[in-house]
Amino acid sequence: MVIIGAGKAAARAVVGLREFGWEGPVTLIGEEVHPPYDRPPLSKAAIMADEHPEPVLLLDEATMTSLNAQWIRGRKATAIDRAGKTVTLSDGQAIPYAKLLISTGAKPRKLPMPGAERALLLRDHEDCIALRQAFSPGVSVAIIGGGFIGLELASSAVKRGCTVSVIEALPRILARAVPEEIAKVVAARHAEAGVDIITQARIASITADAVLLEDGRRIPADILIAGIGASPAIGLGEAAGLTIDNGIACDEHMRTSDPDIYAAGDCCSFIHPLFDRRRMRLETWRSAQDQAAVATENMCGGGKSYLAVPWFWSDQYDLSLQIAGVPADGPTIVHRPLKDGAFVLCHLRADGTLVGASGIGPGNSVSRDIKMLELLIGKQARIPGDVLANPDTQLRTLLKG
Repeated sequence: MVIIGAGKAAARAVVGLREFGWEGPVTLIGEEVHPPYDRPPLSKAAIMADEHPEPVLLLDEATMTSLNAQWIRGRKATAIDRAGKTVTLSDGQAIPYAKLLISTGAKPRKLPMPGAERALLLRDHEDCIALRQAFSPGVSVAIIGGGFIGLELASSAVKRGCTVSVIEALPRILARAVPEEIAKVVAARHAEAGVDIITQARIASITADAVLLEDGRRIPADILIAGIGASPAIGLGEAAGLTIDNGIACDEHMRTSDPDIYAAGDCCSFIHPLFDRRRMRLETWRSAQDQAAVATENMCGGGKSYLAVPWFWSDQYDLSLQIAGVPADGPTIVHRPLKDGAFVLCHLRADGTLVGASGIGPGNSVSRDIKMLELLIGKQARIPGDVLANPDTQLRTLLKG
């Protein structure tokens, strides 16, 4: 069994193959010199740490040794020979496989304009260290893109004493990710911290120390960061002739168009039985983990379908934002108030089926409700809006219905 990639999905896959009974060789191929490590801290905790941060390892060398897994580090997989069932590495070595898992993740999109070559990106630990060194008091930081990564970096930069501007082309931040009611709370918290959020902004040009907008405004930018999303790393799969559809296309078993090749994590799309068998791609920590568990069980001879309800979180200062399911599928939104100004929005289809939940509040104030709603989404529960809106409703009691 061979795994290409060394992120969350890959780490879970190494463990999963042993968990599901595979006793043969396991090989993990990673471009970086680090063992598999956690990515979410890169935009937050690692930048804010008092001491020089080390990667938060998901699998260390000792664990991989105990699992009898071979770790090939610092070398890139350059080609997949499906007929010969081998993976070629950047040094020319060919690694044979019986089953293959592609977990190459996604790569940050670059800005397509002159001057953008100086924009910093965040994908790996080295990028994090570069940003950490750049964030110092008095430095002006311009972040292009008002999505989660851009906003998390804005929070870290302003905490380190930088003057921070977020430049967003759409009318509001997080436009594709959360309802407007939640986006307003996030925007207000950033404004309170001193971040200048500029929406409906059109960039005219980028200079050595500023971003010039079409309306004539000049945004200081000693440091420029591109946070305009990521693209699935499909190069290997595409070159090997695998079907591509918003990522390496998988079925509900995380199997690609080649029955001996599976994929998991940000690099792939898949069929989700819970959501009208729609093809979707998820760039979330938990999804990478869950997909890898399904893929490895099936690589070992199982027939498991991916049925996990999507779940995502983001920390914005003292606020925790959590999302479960697919809120965009629910046109009816029910506001559920909680303590300390926290709230959860429940997203219902026309027939009353709960398909999504999104919430925000200080600390862990929304965690319990989001978890219960996640379970209800998994049951495809139909719940009256007035029941969900009542803060006295104990959501766990609805699971018995």
